[in-house]
Amino acid sequence: MHSGWLSYTTLFIAFGVIPLLELFIQPDDSNASEEEQKKRLDNKAYDFLLYAIVPLQFIMLFWFLWNFTHAANASLATLVGWLLAMGILNGAFGINVAHELGHRPNKKDQLLSKLLLMSTLYMHFFIEHNRGHHKYVSTPNDPASARKNEVLYFFWIRAVIQSWKSAWKLERRRLKNSVEGEWSWQNSMVRYSFIQTSFIALILVVFGWKACLFFCISALFGILLLETINYIEHYGLLRKKISELRYEDVKPCHSWNSNHRVGRLFLFELSRHSDHHYQPAKKYQILEHTPNSPQMPTGYPGMMLLSLIPPLFFWVMNKRIPKSNSI
Repeated sequence: MHSGWLSYTTLFIAFGVIPLLELFIQPDDSNASEEEQKKRLDNKAYDFLLYAIVPLQFIMLFWFLWNFTHAANASLATLVGWLLAMGILNGAFGINVAHELGHRPNKKDQLLSKLLLMSTLYMHFFIEHNRGHHKYVSTPNDPASARKNEVLYFFWIRAVIQSWKSAWKLERRRLKNSVEGEWSWQNSMVRYSFIQTSFIALILVVFGWKACLFFCISALFGILLLETINYIEHYGLLRKKISELRYEDVKPCHSWNSNHRVGRLFLFELSRHSDHHYQPAKKYQILEHTPNSPQMPTGYPGMMLLSLIPPLFFWVMNKRIPKSNSI
């Protein structure tokens, strides 16, 4: 790992170079033809790229922990730089790729998703995102959908706590009438809690308390990056309530979309989020631009920076929210 100010290279690229490029590179709203989509689905390289991220994430995590263990003379600035770099990897590789793999129907991909989420201490995301967020997105019942004029920093607290509670609730409901019972080993939240606690304990024993502490902080940074993305993806949008117990079906207009090319490249097309929520089973390489989806003024990294300044974020985004589609 680099030392000194060079340890901030990852941070500079992610939140300096990329947002700057996206200010000057025009977004691309073109879609692949049906023939090209078929070629992309047949091309296994798209899947192998995701699979390669899994060992890479753990290699980088091991390197991160090893450096902390053998960094007796490293300055505080260097340690913070390493922590931020690992946090960005946790968000961009760990949780983001876990998100894509977690939507796949086969158990192998789902296992890889859970391994990545373990490395970021956010395994309950697998439950809440797939069975909670996608069902309740853009409604007051969804912890990961930001309300209009909700400050990002308050959203972080609400989203993290309520998402965790939601995952427990979903598992207890699933096992309510089962023979094993709600608090058995069949409860995924019980297993995930044990696995993550054991993972932290293993790091503590092998690498020491300082490395373990910085690992937990880097995991938290990755989690906050994820929740910031959740914040900008659905800010202020609301599905219409059509009965006391039901909202309208999820449509592309219920998620903010970004066609900015650099962010799409680095985040595995996550920013084409409107189509993802409309058709969650679609693989990332064939996600499309939908004309009736609300558009972000810039890419994800730039929007994340903007969200850190609530008054400016509200000034830019509130006037873009469709009047018939806001919380």
